[in-house]
Amino acid sequence: MDIVLLVLGIILMLVGILGCILPVLPGPPLSYGGLLLIHFSKFAEYTTTLLVILAIVAVAVTILDYFVPIWGTRRFGGTKYGSWGATIGVVLGIFMFPPIGIIILPFIGAVVGESMKGTDFSSAMRAGFGSFMGFLMGTGLKLIASLIMAYYFVKEWLA
Repeated sequence: MDIVLLVLGIILMLVGILGCILPVLPGPPLSYGGLLLIHFSKFAEYTTTLLVILAIVAVAVTILDYFVPIWGTRRFGGTKYGSWGATIGVVLGIFMFPPIGIIILPFIGAVVGESMKGTDFSSAMRAGFGSFMGFLMGTGLKLIASLIMAYYFVKEWLA
């Protein structure tokens, strides 16, 4: 049974890391699942504190990933119209054209929202760029969280 848990843990860890780049898969929660699987095997034993902290990180980073593009829109000069456009783009992107939709639609939404307000094209594009930068930042945060979990996974497994 321990070998099965190890193999499933490795698969979840790898899929979790891929999920940080592919927006359809929830990367950090999958990586955390891999960590839990190896924890319940003979190959690793983590403290409750570490497991709770990493669970909080996985949930927080996953939730933040949906809000960072909206923050990026505001940070790059977008108004609430651009933020609403980016928000609608995030929601539509989850369901339409995955995984590309969640990358492109917040950008388009921010540009359309700013254009509806009457913002000049250059400023609308800058708000859209902010949305895209927010997406990249969210991806980076998820990747860092999953790689930290992978570090603990490998460290305990090979120890």
